[in-house]
Amino acid sequence: MSEHQVNKPAGPWTQSIRLAFYALYALTLLAAASWLFSNIRQIPADSRAVVLHFGAQQRVDEAGLLLTWPKPIDDVVMVPAPDRVIEHHVTALLRSADAQRGDDSSDALAGSGYLLTGDAGVVQLDISVFYRVVTPMAYVLQGEHVMPALDRLVQRAAIAVCASRDLDTILVARPEMVSGDSNVAQQRERLRADVQHNIEQNLQRLALAGSPLGITLERVTVQSTLPETTVTAFNAVLTASQQASQAIANANTDASLIRQKSTQLADQLRQTAQAQAQEKVAKAQSDTALVNRLAGSHNDPDLLARVYRERIAAILAQAESVVTVSPQDDANLILQAAGKKEPSKP
Repeated sequence: MSEHQVNKPAGPWTQSIRLAFYALYALTLLAAASWLFSNIRQIPADSRAVVLHFGAQQRVDEAGLLLTWPKPIDDVVMVPAPDRVIEHHVTALLRSADAQRGDDSSDALAGSGYLLTGDAGVVQLDISVFYRVVTPMAYVLQGEHVMPALDRLVQRAAIAVCASRDLDTILVARPEMVSGDSNVAQQRERLRADVQHNIEQNLQRLALAGSPLGITLERVTVQSTLPETTVTAFNAVLTASQQASQAIANANTDASLIRQKSTQLADQLRQTAQAQAQEKVAKAQSDTALVNRLAGSHNDPDLLARVYRERIAAILAQAESVVTVSPQDDANLILQAAGKKEPSKP
């Protein structure tokens, strides 16, 4: 009776519980195996893996198969390989969305995205940095603070470089003033290099202070522009300058024509005056020739008498009557007779 009871097959509920137990056991084994091999992965060729053992830095593995303990024992952080260049666009230097919408009632929004130059000008810089991760441990330690710190370093460099330059050494704002200044053009070309050098110095200061970001700069691109309102004002000034230059050129042309005509008229007047002067001089010389001859008659004492005899006849011929008086005889008084009366008209 007891043997019959022992060999009695299990009921459906017992079999169901047993199957559920086996299934749960198998799932547990699969979950354990999945957890155990969760950190075994392939590291890409352009990346490296930083392994943290219970949060502490343990090692850095290069590209290939990674074998490590699963979480939370080991934590794996993937970082770029040293030869991989990463681009980061610094948006902190750009004008904020509120300022672009025209909501510039506050001082902070009014100056958003603008940098002050050494000559009190305003300029906008659009900067992108290209960097490489050279110290993976420091890069992972900084974590999410790397990009904000890099943005602040770029902002600091941009402010320092702009404050040490005037507007014309940053961009071509007034070409009519600096077109021939080679020194200004060279300073404008060195702008990008100065920004990169300033950022590198700030990264070195952080490293010396014990807070390295684990990155190094590869290159920096800088695009400088003027604010829209400033561009409009500069265009208006440039247009006014061009109009003034055109007006000056027209005035110079008119003045040249007037000066040319005046020169021609003055030449004509001078030539006419010279000709008239020569004629008057010739006539005066002709009129005074006899006087000059008489003035120099001390070599010929009879010349004055001869001239008198030649001229006196013509003079006396024009007179109606002539009365001669001896200069040695002054005893007689001569009264001029009354002139003849003209016969009266009938």
